[in-house]
Amino acid sequence: MTPAPRPDPAAQGSAPGPALDPAPVAGTLAGLVPGVGPDGRPRPDAPLVAVTGVTGYVGGRLVPELLAAGYRVRAVARRPERLRARPWHDEVETARADAADLEAIRTALTGVDVAYYLIHSLGTGSTFESRDRHTARVFAQAAREAGVRRIVYLGGLAPAGEELSPHLSSRAEVGEILLASGVPTTVLRAAVILGSGSASFEMMRYLTERLPAMTVPRWVENRIQPIAVRDVLRYLVGSAAMPADVNRGFDIGGPEVLTYRQMMQRYAAVAGLRRRLIVGVGVLTPRLSSLWVSLVTPVPAGLARPLVESLVHEVVCDEHDIADLVPDPPGGLIGFDLAVRLALQRVHEAAVTTRWSSAAVPGAPSDPLPTDPDWAGGSLYVDTRRVQVEASPAALWRVIEAVGGEHGWYSWPFVWHVRGLADRLVGGPGLRRGRRDPHRLLVDDAVDFWRVEEVDRGRLLRLRAEMRLPGLAWLELSVEPASATAEDQHEDDPGGPTLAGDAWTTPPAVFAQRALFHPRGLAGHAYWWAVSPFHGLVFGGMQRNVARAARTAERARTDRRSDTGPSGLGA
Repeated sequence: MTPAPRPDPAAQGSAPGPALDPAPVAGTLAGLVPGVGPDGRPRPDAPLVAVTGVTGYVGGRLVPELLAAGYRVRAVARRPERLRARPWHDEVETARADAADLEAIRTALTGVDVAYYLIHSLGTGSTFESRDRHTARVFAQAAREAGVRRIVYLGGLAPAGEELSPHLSSRAEVGEILLASGVPTTVLRAAVILGSGSASFEMMRYLTERLPAMTVPRWVENRIQPIAVRDVLRYLVGSAAMPADVNRGFDIGGPEVLTYRQMMQRYAAVAGLRRRLIVGVGVLTPRLSSLWVSLVTPVPAGLARPLVESLVHEVVCDEHDIADLVPDPPGGLIGFDLAVRLALQRVHEAAVTTRWSSAAVPGAPSDPLPTDPDWAGGSLYVDTRRVQVEASPAALWRVIEAVGGEHGWYSWPFVWHVRGLADRLVGGPGLRRGRRDPHRLLVDDAVDFWRVEEVDRGRLLRLRAEMRLPGLAWLELSVEPASATAEDQHEDDPGGPTLAGDAWTTPPAVFAQRALFHPRGLAGHAYWWAVSPFHGLVFGGMQRNVARAARTAERARTDRRSDTGPSGLGA
């Protein structure tokens, strides 16, 4: 398989690249995109595009790029309320729909010019192929009946004439279903996507950083044509304007073809690490490789396996026809080294906007916490604890919002690590997912083996357990001022808590914890009673250590305020 002619990669790897927050990709798509109005927003008569998969890695990044290109956007999600913390939420329409529900998705696509299909069931268990097939067929029918002008789908790059892995085979099948829908369709086929937070990038990153020497399977010698996520987004945005007679797939890749071994060595060089010792062996099957990957990296085995199985194939572009319709940017596509530098810059500056862990763990609960105290859905065990802390609500909230990840859980680290390891052994996420941002949380962020269900900044953090449990579990951490005299917005932090300045910045505060568990069957009841004796150790220790950390944060906050003046929540 011979790669299509591409721009010279030598300049790409070393050229000075875009800043951390580069200009929107629309800046290099003049003449293809509508452009914004005088107020910097999409015009009222601009084409309307619908984006599915908006809580995922690519979808969450595509929405602001489409807005900057001048498109009106309708974000389609099963739970649109999960989007409210996104910075673009107030600039888009939202629609509640499951893409597998014909009536709901047809309604969501009504009036839409272009529909982006960014849905797949990667790592969701053995039935993912049939689920993907059904959802694609429903979406195709809904788009046709709703009068959608174009479908755009991001699939996987795969070699022709080979028996594909289940993952790549399913991605190819979805593309064929959409191409046969009767709606003109653009299918973009990409291999490894390089960007902060992508599962493929994180897998490579952690393998390289954590293993100075490693034995690896033969697939590390296979050739791959990776592509920077920024270039993927550019192709996605540009595809909305394709002529009506275009109904086909396009291979998309960056300017370099590398083996996985070369990618790891190049990553090490960019990251300032020593050259890695990589020894190939022939005994590691994809299944064993995925278990090894899940042991070394935060990527769980259920997600690692389809990624590894895809790497068994050489994935190199056969053509670059996309350039006839979406021309390459003036400076060329982003090379491997520059893509890695940009990704690491975002990681180091805690500016990762979306992450692979945005997708829920297969089998993890998605039910929101019952709001009725006398919930009629069955037993609901509750463990509640409260303590007064000699720190301001501002300082206490800073500690609470930073919980998990590198900061840990403020009690018995060994016990938490053992619980995380046990969870990974039974197929759960364990503690290695960490956090997207070490200081700020958004609804739907993953925090180790929890997922953020609610953030009321300055007041409440509610986490829903995604560990393997015989039931549903939540953990609430909340802040209460000892005395609040008003509910006015704090003037120093207009995006922050609705507490009066004095109540927000004056000690003491009350730290409240609430653990809730809804058991499933007898095993669920037995689980609660087995672990409840340890709550005093785990949650009691958390209260003491959070209170201690809050007092330290209060002293630091007070010192900074005395040096620089009032500073609000972010102080």
